[in-house]
Amino acid sequence: MKPEVKVAKRKRRHLRVRKKVVGTEHRPRLVVYRSHRHIYAQIAVDPPVGPSRVITGASTLSPEIREKVASADSKVSRARLVGELIARRALEKGIRKVVFDRAGYKYHGRVRALAEAAREAGLEF
Repeated sequence: MKPEVKVAKRKRRHLRVRKKVVGTEHRPRLVVYRSHRHIYAQIAVDPPVGPSRVITGASTLSPEIREKVASADSKVSRARLVGELIARRALEKGIRKVVFDRAGYKYHGRVRALAEAAREAGLEF
């Protein structure tokens, strides 16, 4: 399958999921994006009007975990580090409950590792 077809299918799945998954002040969205080399996570609130507001974020490029990411042996273990970091940052901001937005990706591999690490670190979803 051509890469542009894969991306288009993922975006279609993401739009379908976004109809149901909405981040509120009480329960913001934990959004995941993955590229070939990195994985990114954001916690965002969707106001009734206007664009989403990002509360906090984390990625494999974050300075706090950069050395650990460089020594990690797989992308899945890097995703676990990002999940722990995003949970820690969310708890510092007083956020305990979130809704998980997998952005059209399968709940498998890196996405699953990030979600499970965030749950283990204290986030509820």
